[in-house]
Amino acid sequence: MELKLYDTLTGEKRVFTPLDPSNVRMYVCGPTVYDFAHIGNARPVIVFDLLFRLLRHLYGADHVTYVRNITDVDDKINARAADEYPGLPLNEAIRKVTETTDRQFHEDVAALGCLPPTFEPRATEHIAEMRALIERLVKSGNAYVEQDHVLFSVASMPDYGNLARRSLDEMIGGARVEVAPYKRAPMDFVLWKPSKPGEPAWPSPAGITAPGRPGWHIECSAMSWKHLGETFDIHGGGIDLVFPHHENEIAQSRCAFHTPTMANYWVHNGFLQIEGEKMAKSLGNFVTIRDLLKDWPGEVVRLTMLLTHYRQPLNWTANALRESQRTLDHWYELTADAALGMMCSDTIGALADDLNTPKAIASLHELRAEAAKAQNGARGSLKASAQFIGLLQQTAAQWSSFRPASIAIDENKVTTLIAARNAARQARNFKESDRLRDELAKMGVVVKDTKDGTTWEIAR
Repeated sequence: MELKLYDTLTGEKRVFTPLDPSNVRMYVCGPTVYDFAHIGNARPVIVFDLLFRLLRHLYGADHVTYVRNITDVDDKINARAADEYPGLPLNEAIRKVTETTDRQFHEDVAALGCLPPTFEPRATEHIAEMRALIERLVKSGNAYVEQDHVLFSVASMPDYGNLARRSLDEMIGGARVEVAPYKRAPMDFVLWKPSKPGEPAWPSPAGITAPGRPGWHIECSAMSWKHLGETFDIHGGGIDLVFPHHENEIAQSRCAFHTPTMANYWVHNGFLQIEGEKMAKSLGNFVTIRDLLKDWPGEVVRLTMLLTHYRQPLNWTANALRESQRTLDHWYELTADAALGMMCSDTIGALADDLNTPKAIASLHELRAEAAKAQNGARGSLKASAQFIGLLQQTAAQWSSFRPASIAIDENKVTTLIAARNAARQARNFKESDRLRDELAKMGVVVKDTKDGTTWEIAR
């Protein structure tokens, strides 16, 4: 089966041809572990977990290497470490913080049905590789030392900006930041910098005597080189990383190794919004994965993510979660005692077309319709196909045992709305009746009309 992926660098959907089919290699930028991961962090984790599953299916589980890094050098980590462990040396305090937040992250993404990557390198364990890359770049004239900083000279790479589709002149013209005195040009970026008092520090490269710390961009170039080589197949991450992070990774790696490319395919997922707004603590809509998992099974979160194509903006809503819950309730009911069947070719075919998850899920809904007609083959195929994308991983009994930890419902308001709806139905004002049902649904309430009257329950 032919796999096609949209490549950000070329701006087109391309047939995927691995450098070595016996060792397909993918690198994805992972979390900065300073606190609980938020729902925006979950999207690339789920997207690239799905791609990992598909690559394993196409090339064999033993022939795919997936690297997702852990960033454990960051100012927010430093601040939390100093605050929580003031009596410890900073590097030791940082390790304590990142061990806790790293464990929380892994618990959360495991609940979302994500497979562990092949390797999860930590930035602090690859300082030697970073220093080696920096030495190469200084030696080749692509980087320079100034005031105990090492900076990449953007002018030394003529096609810098290709990934972001920006010329150097455009980027310089659009820059509004003050140029630091140690920079020769406005767009030059830091590879290494001196550590301030109270910051983690390591011996510096390029003959600098003062201890220092790496810049953000060099970390991923070093870790991908260590675990995947000078050139590899797929580099992934969120669309927000295209510039400057991924653009700078390309510059560092290509110039260090004198290669025409760093990765053959650049794959990026789109932004996530909460109920139509950008997620921000100041707006009061900041949602962590851990918070979501208190109220929803991980599979509900996963399915909700997959309802939107990975390259499109995702509007995260409570209604979508409730719909995913109802879908999975029905799928579990239909497949409870079904043996695993053949995976649906339409599902796999949709995923092979640039991870078209909406189309893949539509194929599962078609199987659901067939399964509801007591077609045993469809039930087994639905189970196998859903499991392939990380769903229906539990028994029906385990699934039904989950209950939300905290869903607040104003019962007086519910009762009032149901009474108004009943009155509208008696008056045969079905438009108003439907409007009131929709209003109740937005509150998380499912209304059921029976011959004995109207009942309601909290939507899961």
